[in-house]
Amino acid sequence: MPRTSFDELLEAGVHFGHLKRKWNPGMAPYIFTEKKGIHVIDLNKTIVKLYEAAAALKQIAKSGRKVLFVATKKQAKDIVTEMAKEINMPYITERWSGGMLTNFGTIRKSIKKMTKIDKMEADGTMLTLSKRERLQIARQREKLERNLGSIADLTRIPSAIFVVDVLNEKIAVAEANKLGITTFAIIDTNSDPSYIDFPIPANDDASKSISLIMGVISEAMKEGLEERKVDKDRQQKSAKEKAPVKKTEAKTADRKEVSKTPARKVEDKAPAKKAETKSPAKKVEDKAPAKKAEAKTTAKTAEEKAPAKKAVKKAPAKKDEAKAEK
Repeated sequence: MPRTSFDELLEAGVHFGHLKRKWNPGMAPYIFTEKKGIHVIDLNKTIVKLYEAAAALKQIAKSGRKVLFVATKKQAKDIVTEMAKEINMPYITERWSGGMLTNFGTIRKSIKKMTKIDKMEADGTMLTLSKRERLQIARQREKLERNLGSIADLTRIPSAIFVVDVLNEKIAVAEANKLGITTFAIIDTNSDPSYIDFPIPANDDASKSISLIMGVISEAMKEGLEERKVDKDRQQKSAKEKAPVKKTEAKTADRKEVSKTPARKVEDKAPAKKAETKSPAKKVEDKAPAKKAEAKTTAKTAEEKAPAKKAVKKAPAKKDEAKAEK
């Protein structure tokens, strides 16, 4: 967790509040004293609240969720833009469009329209349009980029919103509260902290004060993103280590099966050979009766033929006897 000191906050002018006549009674717990009609913020409480907010934002970044940063005032625009780009988070530094959270579906349609114009420029369809139409589309694209370009990658409602100057961004805070989105904010003595989940009492008008607070927040979120990356790498390594173990187990199982199958084949082949050795004997036995049967049939045919021949021989003798009697 990034740390800051009391002296650093004092040097940046974080302790300066607004005039006494502009104060909000809800900020009483965070006011240290009054000097020359100006409230002085208790920096010890600022440090405590700053670390609480930083720890919560770190966990949000570690979980991979998005935080929307909102700062449309001149002193905070450039600081918030630079910081949000470093940690790859969406931000709004121009005008807050009403319904940006509560009517997020319509906002997404506008973002899709912007990407469609980009595709038209890329594939050359813009060249087929007239000069007047191209000029109108270019102006429309510029307006969309100015208002929504920084949230083009925001595909769903953010998990949290960080606001610089609650009074200036009261519409954004109201929409976040309506949807139950966690709110973080730098709150001066003229603001109401009751609508903010993680208030950071500090000077929200001085650029040095804003830069110091946002620097601590940025470092905390960077740590969360780095931890998330380390956890992902660790999970990937463990997954890769488990995969080869499974492959080796499968290989050993295959080897065991291969070693078992030859024995079975030998056992299966052995009876087959025995059966083959027995079968020739059976064939010989089967052939022998067949030969005997053939011999008997030939003998019978011979016997049948023999009487026929005798009868033929006897027939002429009878004829001779008949002639002699005559």
